[in-house]
Amino acid sequence: MTSRLPSQAKGGFNFDNHVRNAAMEGKGAALPKATKTGTTIVGLIYKDGVVLGADTRATAGPIVADKNCEKIHYLAPNMYCCGAGTAADTEMTTSLISSQLELHRLATGRQARIVTAMTLLKQMLFKYQGHIGAALILGGVDISGPQLYTIYPHGSTDKLPYVTMGSGSLNAMSVFESRWTPNMDRESAIELVKDAIEAGIFNDLGSGSNVDVVVLTKDKVDVLRNYARPNERGVKEASYVFRRGTTQVLKTSIRDMVDIKETVESIATSTAMEVDAV
Repeated sequence: MTSRLPSQAKGGFNFDNHVRNAAMEGKGAALPKATKTGTTIVGLIYKDGVVLGADTRATAGPIVADKNCEKIHYLAPNMYCCGAGTAADTEMTTSLISSQLELHRLATGRQARIVTAMTLLKQMLFKYQGHIGAALILGGVDISGPQLYTIYPHGSTDKLPYVTMGSGSLNAMSVFESRWTPNMDRESAIELVKDAIEAGIFNDLGSGSNVDVVVLTKDKVDVLRNYARPNERGVKEASYVFRRGTTQVLKTSIRDMVDIKETVESIATSTAMEVDAV
């Protein structure tokens, strides 16, 4: 019988090094610190379905790692999920649950319900006790109508008509609380989501670039990639090519570099002469 390593026998996320890292930290070892992440994701229920929105900036501390990443992930034909937090964690978490939902649909022959996906997500995140940095907004339409949930990294959930998450969530929520109304039409709902995401883009340093929108109804899903581009780079108003001599040269130093080929040949010749002499 072939034996397998513990890490090979497990599926999903692996935290086998947690105990080792804790022991090293107890002995004074300097371990990497958590990196602050930034995102604005939102969702709302309107008259005919659900609208989800997200910005497209991915950060690595103070560095903008990707200006146009996708933060709205496919789960099933009738539901999508926005992710905030660690990009790899949100991507892998939604991918794992998406595969389970597809197996469930094939086994039952029925469309997956939104509450089923919410339960799978919350149970998985709770199992890892917050070590998976995934804050999620789950939205979709099933036999119960439009559904909208938030799932926090520790596994707690909310069910509300409009929600925001991420570092720009307060900015987006201020827009929702001042303008959201029940039974909004499609165009008004999309514009409200766009304006909420732009509030995060312009007021939160961790959010930026473009606005992605996904509209889910009973029989249709519209993925509006880069629906708005509020940060398009403009044309430069002046030329920034300066004439030679604009900057004063204070000192000039010229050094003769050694010819490597001649040096190698001379060393080889001297070595050969020493061998002959011996």
